[in-house]
Amino acid sequence: MERLHVGGMAHIWRVTRDDMSPPAILKAPIVQDGDDATAIVSFEMEQMILPLLSGPHAPKFIASGDFSKKPYIVMEWVEGASLLDRVDDAPLPASQVVEIGIGVARALTDLHRQNVIHLDLKPSNIMRRPDGEFTLIDFGLSRHDLLPDLLAEEFRVPIGTGPYLSPEQIARDRSDPRSDIFALGVVLYYLLTGVRPFGYPRKKAALARRLWRDPEPPRSLNPDCPPWLQEAILHCLEPEADQRYSTAAQLALDLANPGQIRLTGRAEKSRADSWLTARRRWWRQKFEPTRFSRSMASRRASAPIVMAAIDLAAENAALAEVVRDTAGRVMKTAPGARLACVTVIKTSRLRIDNPQDEQGRNLHVGRLVDMRAWASGLGLRPEQVTAHALEATDPAAALIDFARENHVDQLVIGAGSPRRRDIGPVAARIAAQAPCTVTLVRLPRPTDPAPLGEEIETEPDAGFGI
Repeated sequence: MERLHVGGMAHIWRVTRDDMSPPAILKAPIVQDGDDATAIVSFEMEQMILPLLSGPHAPKFIASGDFSKKPYIVMEWVEGASLLDRVDDAPLPASQVVEIGIGVARALTDLHRQNVIHLDLKPSNIMRRPDGEFTLIDFGLSRHDLLPDLLAEEFRVPIGTGPYLSPEQIARDRSDPRSDIFALGVVLYYLLTGVRPFGYPRKKAALARRLWRDPEPPRSLNPDCPPWLQEAILHCLEPEADQRYSTAAQLALDLANPGQIRLTGRAEKSRADSWLTARRRWWRQKFEPTRFSRSMASRRASAPIVMAAIDLAAENAALAEVVRDTAGRVMKTAPGARLACVTVIKTSRLRIDNPQDEQGRNLHVGRLVDMRAWASGLGLRPEQVTAHALEATDPAAALIDFARENHVDQLVIGAGSPRRRDIGPVAARIAAQAPCTVTLVRLPRPTDPAPLGEEIETEPDAGFGI
């Protein structure tokens, strides 16, 4: 047994046993007479939450002991280093900040899909494994949507780490997953500029300013920050949660595709918002009625990522229209949804492909333009639509990988020719392997008098696709 760390609430030990390899971590709370009860309650929360988590973005739970004897939690030893090791190197190059942002946003997406909000996201609680995956640790201040929130029930003060607390946490609302998006914005701002956007407030009055004040724009501190990255970071740091990214998956999609980010006034800001704007926020915060919290499932349902897989070949124009109509209907059911329009430029393993289309345009750029035109008839806001041209030898694998990497919630795709009953091998693979709901649409057969478009919806294991 080797003691690694003594924190404010717990001792951390590295432990091993003859039948256990590699070593594990043992976490034991600090319990002394007169100590703040927060340490005990947060330990109870982590004991409840950690066994329910799975996947590479949280440590694997091994065992625990309760307070009747000796309280402890044994969990996976996560190899790698925390982001705290990178803080002294700040400001980091924008490319590294973006890479970190994508990885942590994807880890948050996985966590939120398991009904957990971290609520203490900061560099020391973000680990990077040797394979590049990011893992979040320390769930003592977290909330599980389906479990009692003991911290909210027993304490009447904001709980968390001052520089990273979201405005709603300061107002004692622990139910909003967009709090984690705010904290990630603080982390990215800090790594990009070397400065915490809100300093290190310790008093309640200083914390309360976050309810209506925004930070100085990152480009005012680091001129090398590209406008689109400032747009994304300030989007995370909006004082009002409704103005932030709706989900961590949407943030990850933007950071992975910076050319798709729609620039607003955030991108060109050179100073924080005016006193008048801050005063309006203060007024709304003080006098508007408190909103009822919503379950995480309902929040996710209101802001899905919808993927439309499109074949833009001329002979499939009619089917592409049916896909567009279906995607449009799906988008209307969720006002916060994002539509990712995706096509595949099939490449050859054996020859050099022509980089231009029949009109002499760059093939990749031409596809992006065509997909934007395809989506223009849906009447969506520009920030709701992105276009992606994937180059791959295996179209089905490329579409499945895109859906998996970007945490797509629903995939809409055309299911073959109206003259054939089967749906084709590409479609079959996608519906069988895509990690989301798949909606297949097809044209009616020539003898079928039914109206244009027949919709088939399956879960990903149902065994068929495009």
